[in-house]
Amino acid sequence: MDKRKITAQEVRDRILAMTDPAYREFHSSLLPGIDNIMGVRLPKLRKLAGEIARNDWQEWFFSAEDSTYEEKMVRGLTAASAKMDWEERFRYIREFVPAIDNWAVCDSFCNTLKEARKHLEEYWEFLEPYAASDKEYEARFAAVMLLSHFVNEEYVDRSLKRLENIRQEGYYAKMAVAWAISVYFAAFPQRVLEYLTKEHQLDEFTYQKALQKIVESYRVDKNTKNIIREMRQRG
Repeated sequence: MDKRKITAQEVRDRILAMTDPAYREFHSSLLPGIDNIMGVRLPKLRKLAGEIARNDWQEWFFSAEDSTYEEKMVRGLTAASAKMDWEERFRYIREFVPAIDNWAVCDSFCNTLKEARKHLEEYWEFLEPYAASDKEYEARFAAVMLLSHFVNEEYVDRSLKRLENIRQEGYYAKMAVAWAISVYFAAFPQRVLEYLTKEHQLDEFTYQKALQKIVESYRVDKNTKNIIREMRQRG
C-alpha cells in the first residue's frame, strides 16, 4: 500500500474538524497556562495518530511547529505508537521530550510507549539522564515512565531509589514522583511501607503527597490506609 506524505496543514485541518468548544473549556481548566487548546478528546487524537503512523510522517514530525496543544499531542502519540525498533524510537523520544510542556502530553506519551515493557533494561538506561534532569517535564517523563512500565518485582527497589533521586523542584515533577510511589505501594505494599517508614530520603512535600495518593487509591485496603493516615499526622 502506497504511503502518502503527511503535512502540518493536513494535521491542523483534521484537528480543527474535530474540535468541541465545550470540551475545550473543560480541558483548558485542567491545564493552567496552556492557552492553545482546540478541544479534541484523546481517543480521537489517538485514532488520528494511528492513521498518521501508517503513512510517511517522519518529515512532518521533525519539522512540526506544534502550534496547538493537539498537534503536539498527536506528534507524540505518533512517534510512540508507530512501528519501529526500540533503538530507532529512542531518536524520536529524544527529539520529542524537550517539547513537552504539560502533564497531559507527558503522561499520554509515556503510556503509549508500551514497547518499553519488552526492553526494560534498555529503557532503564535510556531514562537515567531524564531522571537527573533539571527540567520539570523531563523529570516528570522519567517518573511517569517508571510508574507506567517498571512496576514489577525486578525493578521495585531500583525504581524507588531512582524516584527519590529525582530532585527537580517543579510541582509537576514532584507530583509525578509522589504518584509513582503510590502506584508502587499498591503493587508492593509491604515493601514500599518499609521504604516509607525506614529508608526514604524524599523531601517533605513529595513524601506527604505520596501518602495522600496512597490514601486516595482504590487499590489500597482500608486498614492499610489507616496506617498511612497515621503516618501523615506524624509528619
